[in-house]
Amino acid sequence: MPRFAANLTFLFKELPFLDRFQAAAEAGFEAVEVLFPYDDAASEITRRLTQNGLHMALINTPPPNWAGGERGFAALPGGETRFRHDFKRALRFAQAFRSTHLHIMAGKAQGKIAHRTYVENLKWAAAQAPKQSLTIEPINPVDMPGYFLNSFDLAAEVIAEVGARNLSLQFDAYHAEKITGDLFGTWDKFKRITRHIQVGGIPDRNEPLRGDVNFPAWFRQLDREGYKGWVSGEYNPTAQTEAGLIWMRGYD
Repeated sequence: MPRFAANLTFLFKELPFLDRFQAAAEAGFEAVEVLFPYDDAASEITRRLTQNGLHMALINTPPPNWAGGERGFAALPGGETRFRHDFKRALRFAQAFRSTHLHIMAGKAQGKIAHRTYVENLKWAAAQAPKQSLTIEPINPVDMPGYFLNSFDLAAEVIAEVGARNLSLQFDAYHAEKITGDLFGTWDKFKRITRHIQVGGIPDRNEPLRGDVNFPAWFRQLDREGYKGWVSGEYNPTAQTEAGLIWMRGYD
């Protein structure tokens, strides 16, 4: 069985944020991830992790205002100063949580200058934090129009250009299916550069159960291939979170 994690930005939203750690542990998760854990003291989040025996799998570099602001700065020409400030801040949180991965958001940008900016910022970040695993994630253009990193081929190209051992792919199954229409084929092509997986059902980003994608079959494939990373539930529950967790408990 894959090692499942809970994205606490999406799951257990029926509870206050800090109470979601205990709920995740009680539901059987051993790890969690949080998109932007910057509104609460790092010490308090660390305490909740420790109290509940949880590992922090991943956090994101912080855009200034998720509800309407930029989606990161890594690919924005002229945004280098803001990117480096945000990266250093996020790195301090990642280190406090002992987070396995730190996801660097590209932001909305286009063109060759944005590409060059993205690569140079990622090279800088990888050199700044050589012991921290860094990830980049393609996001589909329907959910996030204008986002620079909107294809898996581009992500692989960027990772090769950066050439840093601590930079890898964050493979979101929901975005993979939305972008390519072929989760299994996309996984086979890019699994060698992947260190973290996220899942959400198709087409509405609900529980990853049977539907347009046979998630149980994919989980069995991950088992056969010996995938050792986390598989994180990043989806919108159709009801209370606990009621929909059959996806991680009985996929055989």
